[in-house]
Amino acid sequence: MASINLIEAFQDFKDAENIDRPTMMKVVEDVFKTLLRKKYGDDNNFDVIVNAEKGDLEIIRRRMIVEDGEVMDPLAEIAYSEAVKIEPDFEVGEELYQEVDMLDFGRRAILAAKQTLASRISDLKKNVLVKKYSDRIGDIISAEVYQVWKKEVLMLDEEGNELILPKSEQIPQDYFKKGENVRAVVRRVDMKNNTPVIILSRTSPDFLAKLLEIEVPEIFDGLITIRKIVREPGERAKVAVESFDDRIDPVGACVGMKGSRIHGIVRELKNENIDVINFTANTQLLIQRSLTPAKISYMDIDADKKHADVYLKADQVSLAIGRRGVNIKLACELTGFELDVYRDNEGEVEEFDIDLDEFTDEIEPWVIDALKKVGCDTARSVLNLTVSELERRTDLEKETIEELRKVLQEEFEKE
Repeated sequence: MASINLIEAFQDFKDAENIDRPTMMKVVEDVFKTLLRKKYGDDNNFDVIVNAEKGDLEIIRRRMIVEDGEVMDPLAEIAYSEAVKIEPDFEVGEELYQEVDMLDFGRRAILAAKQTLASRISDLKKNVLVKKYSDRIGDIISAEVYQVWKKEVLMLDEEGNELILPKSEQIPQDYFKKGENVRAVVRRVDMKNNTPVIILSRTSPDFLAKLLEIEVPEIFDGLITIRKIVREPGERAKVAVESFDDRIDPVGACVGMKGSRIHGIVRELKNENIDVINFTANTQLLIQRSLTPAKISYMDIDADKKHADVYLKADQVSLAIGRRGVNIKLACELTGFELDVYRDNEGEVEEFDIDLDEFTDEIEPWVIDALKKVGCDTARSVLNLTVSELERRTDLEKETIEELRKVLQEEFEKE
C-alpha cells in the first residue's frame, strides 16, 4: 500500500499515548483533507479512514454513477462507461466507492503531508506536556538526573520528558550524580522558543509543605493545616501549623515521636533546621514563638506600623538573631512584623557602655551597620564576643574586627 510511507508519522502518534484517539483522528483527517483540497479543489466526496493500530490510512472517493454525457460535477459523479471499467456489475444510480492511490498525489505532496502531520503531532505533544505539568504545579515528583551543568540540572521523568532544576532552585548543599533519582516540586511551566520548559524547585516553601504532607497523615487528611512556611534553604525553616481538632497537638504531630517524622525531611533538605510552631492569632505570642529557640523577656508592639521591639537576656540575643541573622529574618517573614532585638538589662547592675554610633568618626558606618545586624549595638556587646565569633556572624574580615576591637578597648581604658 502506498500509504506505508506514512507509517513513521503514525508511529509518533502511537508513541504519544497521552494524545486521545478522537484528537488523533481529527488531526490526521485535517492534514489529508487539506491534501485533497489542493489536488481536487474540494474534499466533500472523500472519506479519510485511519487505522491507528496498524499505523496507516485509506482515502475513499465517493461518486454517483450517471448516464454517459450527464456528468455535471466530475468530483461527485462518474459516467456509466467509466464506472464499468472499474467494476462491470455497476449500474446507473449506484454509488461508486474507490480507493485513492497515494501515489496519485505525487511524492512532493506526500512528503509535505508527512511533515505537516509530524508538526501537528509535535504541537499536540507540547500541549499535552504543558497541561500535564500545569496541573501538577506545587506537586512533588521524582525524576532521574540525566545531565549536570554549572547553572542547571537536566532531569527526565518516567515518560522521558525533560525537566530543569536551575541552580537558583537547588539547596546550596545539593550535589547530584547522573542516574540518581531526585525529588523536587513543580515550580512553573515556561515556554521557550515555542517549547515547554518544566522548572522544578527544591528551595520553594511548597517543597517543604509537600514533604510534610507525605510524612504527616494529619496534614494529608486535613486535620492540621500549614498556615505559613518561610525558608532559608539549607539553613533554617519555620513552619506555622494549626490543628482543627483540639485533641491533636499540631507541633507534636509534625515532629513525631522522638523527631521520627521530621528527621526524614531534615535529611532531604540537607540538614536544614526546621522550627515547627503552633500558629496563633495573638501577635505577641506568635512573635515569641517565631523567635524560637530564643526566650523573650518582654516586647513592645506597634501594631499599626507592624513593628516590635523585643527584649531578651544577653545570652538569648545571639539565639534570636541566629547565624548570619537568619533566625530573625525568618521570624520577620513569618509574622509580617519588623523585629528589633535588644538586650534586657533589668535587674542587672548597669555597666558603663557606649553606643556604637558614637564611634562613627573612627569606625566605618557600614561596619557599624554589620555589627548592629547581629545584635551588637554597643561597645561592650562587641567586646563580649571573640574575634572568631564576630567573624563567623558578621562576615567581616579578621583584620577589620581586630582593628575595631582595638578602637573600642582604648575608649574604655581612657575612663
